[in-house]
Amino acid sequence: MKLLTNKILKTFLILFSIIMVIEIIFKFVMNMPVFDWSLFRIAMSAAGFSALMAVILSFANNIVRNIFIIITTIYLTVYAIVQAGFNNYLGTFMSIATSSQAGAIGDFVGDFFASFKPVYYLMAIPLVLFIVLFIIFEKRINTYEANLEVSFIDKIKGKKKKEAAIEEQKQEKKKKLFKNRLIFGGVFVGTTILYIASIFIPFMQNELQMVSNKDLFNNPSMPNITVSQFGIENFAFLDVKALILPSSDEEIEINMSNNNNKPVVIEGVDYTRYIDDSAWKALAEEETVPDYKKLNNYFLNKEITPKNEKTGIFKGKNLIIVMIETGSSVLFDYPEYYPNMAKLYNEGWTWTNSFSPRNACSTGNNEMSGITSLYTINRNCTANIYKDNKYFESIFNLFNKENYNVTSYHDYTDQYYYRKEYHPNMGSQKFYGIDDLKIKRLGGGTQPWPSDVEFVEKALPKFIDEEKFMAWMTTVSAHMKYSYSSVTGDTYLNLFKDKDWNIQTKRYMSKLKYVDLAFGEMLKELEDAGRLDDTVIMFYGDHEPYGLDVNLFQQAAKYNVTNGYGDVDRTPFIIYNPKLTPEKFDSYTSYMNIVPTLANLFDLDYDPRLYGGQDLFSSNYKNVVAFADGSWRTDIAYYDATSGKINYLGDATYTADEIKNINTRIKNEIAMDNLAIKRDYFEYLNQKLNIGFKPKTINISNKINKN
Repeated sequence: MKLLTNKILKTFLILFSIIMVIEIIFKFVMNMPVFDWSLFRIAMSAAGFSALMAVILSFANNIVRNIFIIITTIYLTVYAIVQAGFNNYLGTFMSIATSSQAGAIGDFVGDFFASFKPVYYLMAIPLVLFIVLFIIFEKRINTYEANLEVSFIDKIKGKKKKEAAIEEQKQEKKKKLFKNRLIFGGVFVGTTILYIASIFIPFMQNELQMVSNKDLFNNPSMPNITVSQFGIENFAFLDVKALILPSSDEEIEINMSNNNNKPVVIEGVDYTRYIDDSAWKALAEEETVPDYKKLNNYFLNKEITPKNEKTGIFKGKNLIIVMIETGSSVLFDYPEYYPNMAKLYNEGWTWTNSFSPRNACSTGNNEMSGITSLYTINRNCTANIYKDNKYFESIFNLFNKENYNVTSYHDYTDQYYYRKEYHPNMGSQKFYGIDDLKIKRLGGGTQPWPSDVEFVEKALPKFIDEEKFMAWMTTVSAHMKYSYSSVTGDTYLNLFKDKDWNIQTKRYMSKLKYVDLAFGEMLKELEDAGRLDDTVIMFYGDHEPYGLDVNLFQQAAKYNVTNGYGDVDRTPFIIYNPKLTPEKFDSYTSYMNIVPTLANLFDLDYDPRLYGGQDLFSSNYKNVVAFADGSWRTDIAYYDATSGKINYLGDATYTADEIKNINTRIKNEIAMDNLAIKRDYFEYLNQKLNIGFKPKTINISNKINKN
């Protein structure tokens, strides 16, 4: 009891205990490593904060101190619980940069909170304990302290002596308080030094960690790793720091010994992709702005992948790309329900290991990556924030250069994503939304999603009669909510009446029926117009049904979505044309590879170095899928970036150096693509090299890429 009369010590112990208990529980419930050097780093951070606040609060009275502790405890508790829920819901941690998605979460707030696992509320234990102990002990401690003073004074005889004793007590208290302030000021300084040291000292680092702790401290570009290494509460500090003091000074290794423009001859066929980049190299030499200099050197020194036997097999054909909202690979598990998807799956080119990793803004960002083949910024809704950027290398502009009619379509409004602005800036000659197409919203539920069948019926007439067309279509019918009745969710429930599934699972499957029928309508209209043979259809899914609890999703999925190895993110990746010889590919892919793969297949004028993805048919294709948090998967292993651990899928293994090399390549690409987006790098190249890029016209001269 006597120890707790030291108010600075008491404040320190309360704050430190609360933070550490929350952090440890958080690590446990999020399946993060607990007892490693990250816990030491978190403890030093918590001790430094607690010591500083204990000293500051020593200047305030008990009421102010207690109010501060209660408010702080409530904030820390709520923040940790909501972050756990956000990560479970969207696959990443919330940051200030994701604030543009607050409205989207608000529209689905019921589903959002319903998705919280009960174990998350264990993080409220420190708050409950503090309130209980505060009620029980605070009055006792104050009474005990007062009694000590009274009993001491009562023993002294004489008024003057008592007054002198009281004054002596006051002075002694001041000395002790000053001494304690010095001690805990020293604790603050000491723990801060140890905290900073833990960021740099080699033995305190995970050698398989993708991004160094130093880089994460400067820029928490990968929230999952940052939270794992610095703690959820310290992530809030680093997030604010990154907003106030942004930093792009991340360590990047540039390969200066590439084999660009060296002849590639296979069995007598010259597959070399010759590119005249002399003007670009001259620009790189003259550039003085650090970010642009770094970007020029990085992209110039990437490998120019050669052509291959698939180059140009679709040359001159038309193209329709469809991004399916919530289009998981469950579409292929039930040919009896989805016969049109089964036809495309069995008669086209199908990649059986395709993934669409989630991020803070999965639909908008994964659509952006599909159009540009750039890794978006995991911490924000990149498509919206950088809506004014221009991309001469986008899939739209590659077809603009070939004098195609290039248009894009979506059967919903710009409520969540500003397609009316960024699609034209990416090169779409015309974007058509729900109102442009005069598509009706179906009733029922809180979100009246339209029919993708009507979407196809209204969109195809806009381009099907063009001599050469390239069209981008983003569907919406399969979008959540699944917990409420709706037209799209209920129309085809009868198909699944014999399935022992939850009603939410059945509603998701009902919504997917609209997708299947939409593709059936597309095939029919193309065939009726005589355009099917000369049209290539490519489609992929933006993300798995994250509005559906993973255990409910597992009821329908015939693949494992709960194993933690990224399988929950499996989505379609299919290229179809009736003249193709059907083939299944087991290489690992994602939406990142759409642009370079199609550019090669259509023999478009493009520079492979400008993309984060690769041509899937390249002899140098890196058989790996990178997830938004830096995790990755191959046919050998799944690397968990949050824990920095490798999980092998069979008998084959990697050496430590091989893991580091994959980490470095992925880290560099994500970091440099992110920097390119932040600095509007491709418009910079367009202007500096006088490429002649005009977003809404079709004659675009590219002086970088000359085959």
